[in-house]
Amino acid sequence: AVRGGCGPGARVMALAVRNLQRRIRLSPTRVGRTVRIALRCLGRADRDVHVSLVDDAVIRRLNARYLGRSSRTDVLAFNLEIPGGSVLLGEVIVSADTAARQAARLCVPVALEVDLLAVHGLLHLVGYDDAEPAEARLMHERAREILSCSADRPVPARLWSGLLRA
Repeated sequence: AVRGGCGPGARVMALAVRNLQRRIRLSPTRVGRTVRIALRCLGRADRDVHVSLVDDAVIRRLNARYLGRSSRTDVLAFNLEIPGGSVLLGEVIVSADTAARQAARLCVPVALEVDLLAVHGLLHLVGYDDAEPAEARLMHERAREILSCSADRPVPARLWSGLLRA
């Protein structure tokens, strides 16, 4: 848990990261650290977020059920805020299988790709969209800023290759 704000009345943010798959070795603690930093960067340090690391079969079912797309994807984000001061921001679901394939293609650690996908999901939760090229560019620039602040070492430029199509 992380303090949201300062002083004695500061609320403790609830962050749950669950690794619900077994194929790819991932650290929920690492993902949680990245998500906490991202939430602070986005001005949402006082919000609750749930992150689930799943396999391709699970994300495919969720994508079909909630978005009507019968294909796998790398990340889903469900904004769960309700009017009137809800502290729950939402749920981010990352496919570890897809992250591993993307990481292998780019020659980056799978943990870094998972961090990128978690941040990407958070950006969707706070209103960023990547449907249009100009919006996608803004979203990916913000993700780059956040990951650069949260990474223990410099983020390799190849992580960004292929994110934006010409």
